[in-house]
Amino acid sequence: CVSQRDGESNHFPEPESKLLTLSFTTRLYHAPPLLLHYSEPISVILLLLHQASAFFFQWRNLPYSLQRRPLQFVFQCGGSRHRLGQHRFSKGELQLFGNIEVSPSAGVLNYGQGLFEGMKAYRKQDGKNILLFRPEENANRMRSGAERMCMPAPTIDQFVKAVKATVLANKRWVPPAGKGSLYIRPLLMGTGAVLGLAPAPEYTFLVYVSPVGNYFKEGVAPINLIVESEFHRATPGGTGGVKTIGNYAAVLKAQSIAKSKGYSDVLYLDCVHKRYLEEVSSCNIFIVKDNVISTPDIKGTILPGITRKSIIDVARTQGFKVEERNVTVDELLEADEVFCTGTAVVVSPVGSITHKGKRVSYGEGSFGPVSEKLYTVLTSLQMGLSEDNMNWTLNLS
Repeated sequence: CVSQRDGESNHFPEPESKLLTLSFTTRLYHAPPLLLHYSEPISVILLLLHQASAFFFQWRNLPYSLQRRPLQFVFQCGGSRHRLGQHRFSKGELQLFGNIEVSPSAGVLNYGQGLFEGMKAYRKQDGKNILLFRPEENANRMRSGAERMCMPAPTIDQFVKAVKATVLANKRWVPPAGKGSLYIRPLLMGTGAVLGLAPAPEYTFLVYVSPVGNYFKEGVAPINLIVESEFHRATPGGTGGVKTIGNYAAVLKAQSIAKSKGYSDVLYLDCVHKRYLEEVSSCNIFIVKDNVISTPDIKGTILPGITRKSIIDVARTQGFKVEERNVTVDELLEADEVFCTGTAVVVSPVGSITHKGKRVSYGEGSFGPVSEKLYTVLTSLQMGLSEDNMNWTLNLS
């Protein structure tokens, strides 16, 4: 970091430069050449660099990948081992985005004691207001998952406040309306040192964000799935119904094989009968037949997706019949439409399904009428383009 002050160039090493960013002022300049002549404290110059990077950021064709952002929110929690009721999370604080230090014997590293959530913030067309979508649902799901994984969890109020604080601290990185969204990643991890299978003695709750574009490279164009017959995502009595970190590493092999063959992702079947639909690697699946919408019901092996839940409610308000039940692979191949739902994909039409060498196509390279209707209604609500009659959005003005 270099400042030009009173005719002298002052160089600051990396640690001091980072510390100085904590004393940002609110002055804003748009012309980077002013850096060479401005003589106020370095905190102003650092703020200029941060704001200029957002000002000149290329929002067009924004990828779905991590873009490092300045601030993250961190809670710490400690307590007596094996006595979860004594764990209480601290007040929490904003910190510069960066690596965190954990013990090599941390519970999250050795025993997979970790959960995460995924949610989005959208900028409204007025350019000022920012909307969160159903954050309390993510908080509730994390609390449910924490109970399954023997972890303490932040309260709903702590969760929502941490998310709000992180988004507002990084509000310049919420893409313009229609250019993408700010992806929000809350993490709950057993960061205390433990040797021997037991709950960790300490935990960290952390929230970071990144602007993102579409999850699939196809964008909103139909994706192509292959039904997986060898590998399974979850088993009855396991952790398939909670958003634990181990569920996702287990799908990478099948997903990598599928992508190497040109497919967008993998659709998993149940591990007992190998004929009932479960879900795609990171999203739920729906089929449409004769205007009736069907989706696999939640029985502990399928993640209770918040977008899934929202689409079901939206569909019913639009007059569609929705069934939550066992859906066979044969029904899938005979469906009129197929689509996926999830925070990352929102609603993604499926263009083809391949099962045991047989490929079945749907639609004509675009949304089907039912999935298009649901996509339009839900995204209009998420982005503030329509009235929120469901009371699902939280406005961060």
